[in-house]
Amino acid sequence: MTTLASGTDTLTRDALTVLQPGFTGTTAPDWLLRRLGEGLASVGLFGRNIASPGQLAALTAQLRAERDDVLVAIDEEGGDVTRLEVRSGSSFPGNHALGAVDDVELTRAVAHELGRRLAACGVNLNWAPSADVNSNPSNPVIGVRSFGADTVVAARHTAAYVAGLQSAGVAACTKHFPGHGDTAVDSHHSLPRIDIPADVLTDRELTPFRAAIAAGTRAVMSAHILVPALDPDLPATLSRRILTGLLRGELGYDGLIVTDGMEMRAIAGTYGIERGSVLAVAAGADAICVGGGLADDATVLRLRDALVAAVRAGELPEERLADAADRVRALARWAGMAGRSPEGAHGDDIGLRAARRALTVTVAPGLERPESFKPLTEPPYVAAFTPVANIAVGDETPWGVAAELIHLLPGTVTGSFSAEDGRADKDRGADEDGKGGASAGRAALQAAGPRRIVAVVRDEHRHPWMASALDTLLAARPDTIVVEMGVPQAAPRGALHIATHGAARVCGRAAAEVITGLAGITGL
Repeated sequence: MTTLASGTDTLTRDALTVLQPGFTGTTAPDWLLRRLGEGLASVGLFGRNIASPGQLAALTAQLRAERDDVLVAIDEEGGDVTRLEVRSGSSFPGNHALGAVDDVELTRAVAHELGRRLAACGVNLNWAPSADVNSNPSNPVIGVRSFGADTVVAARHTAAYVAGLQSAGVAACTKHFPGHGDTAVDSHHSLPRIDIPADVLTDRELTPFRAAIAAGTRAVMSAHILVPALDPDLPATLSRRILTGLLRGELGYDGLIVTDGMEMRAIAGTYGIERGSVLAVAAGADAICVGGGLADDATVLRLRDALVAAVRAGELPEERLADAADRVRALARWAGMAGRSPEGAHGDDIGLRAARRALTVTVAPGLERPESFKPLTEPPYVAAFTPVANIAVGDETPWGVAAELIHLLPGTVTGSFSAEDGRADKDRGADEDGKGGASAGRAALQAAGPRRIVAVVRDEHRHPWMASALDTLLAARPDTIVVEMGVPQAAPRGALHIATHGAARVCGRAAAEVITGLAGITGL
């Protein structure tokens, strides 16, 4: 049974209830268990908290021994953003790959299987899916996390994902409202601004959220973005016009509203997390996500006390805080009663099968027929041109095709090249035109020697140095195979070009199967 400390008053309990903090370690610290006893109702998990499915199940059992209705949330999108498989790469392709296949039943099946695995580990709230329409190709933080740039495609797959995930008994948290796709700035670092007319936003950005609401999404996550057409002064997370007026009023959404991480610089660097949290709840948010970088008892107490002080000072209506806490408890009740649909027998390889179907393979014009391409039979040299990972993805999760090619062709040699390599030696200080990438390409050529080269890129169109490196490689070695593991915005090139639409482990496996002839080029 859930027990609450008798000495904790209602106001303080409500303030704790609306927080979703993180913590460090693979077991629950004493302070967290103590706060659960005092009213804390949610916990957020990250890659640092997970070593294995068994360990995660033990951790969630430890939390529920203190509070049986605790919401255990995680940021598990599959694809590039994975916490369950943070050290190995995901067994599921991400949204962009699913959008490329455009089979809503496949999307539903993948989401259900992902939800089934989360539920088996005791997780009952997933900060997914991303409903953002990736309308800006230069977007540094959404990209392959989106179902694509087509609003209709994004809407139908958002709805399918929500249905699949929740059929496994895990609440979906559709994000990032009102849409983070048309940004060129990462809100982890600063406050993005979206200058689009209200009618464009209504027809494009809001459509997938309408679909998610119609599908019954149990939670929606706000974005730390400024949208002057909706509110010229406050970012969405802090805007009553957006959260209460638009999301609650116009769209008729009645579920839980969760903020994106309040420690992100878009909020923390402008308002501070205490003031930001008060403004967010006042605006209509019900749960304050914090803990990606701030994960300790001191942070929880600071936010609790800031909310209590704001109520006592008349800055935050007590009934608004009570309503927010009630919505958290309502979701916890749903999670406790949610049934799990068997959804049919998808099999453990549903993610790999989806990744295979997501491939787009282009053969060089000089090879008239796909079967003219000769699969690799000798170990190649894999040159990975590696961009700086955004914070949502993290840099600890492996990506690429090297590991899979090493498995299929033992003796495969690999190397990684970055923008810094592209500025080395005489190219140091090269401009944004990407000329510096030539030295990265030359370094890859030298390292490869006589081996066939497999060049792996991620969002070539966003990184001029990467495009320049490929120019150098292909000029010297036109038989190079190119694997694009980001958004395939740049024109295909190379003897064989494989677009995986994401960098999950299964995407690398699917590409490696084509490269080595285990899978044919046609019929994927």
